[in-house]
Amino acid sequence: MRRAARVDKTQGVIVDALRKVGCKVQSLAPLGGGVADILVKRNKVIHLLEIKDGDKPPSRRRLTAAQKRWHADWGDCVKVVNNVDEALMAVIGQYTGGGGKVVR
Repeated sequence: MRRAARVDKTQGVIVDALRKVGCKVQSLAPLGGGVADILVKRNKVIHLLEIKDGDKPPSRRRLTAAQKRWHADWGDCVKVVNNVDEALMAVIGQYTGGGGKVVR
């Protein structure tokens, strides 16, 4: 039997921020097997994001072996993000911190 997927504590905060700027977000965490954590749709464009906890030291944010294999198959389609700013940058482009204001 497969263990429940672990979700980084920052995932909820990142998902909320993405939704506040109009993104559709679907968690992929239950799939396991190294699959990216979330699927994000904005303006008819799909993004795959792997969420790591930016508060942890870099050694604790490394990709697992399964994630490395999956990401290698999907290449540039997957972006690794450590916080809200990086997630918004990955999906929207330019971001200025504070208040969720997006610069277009």
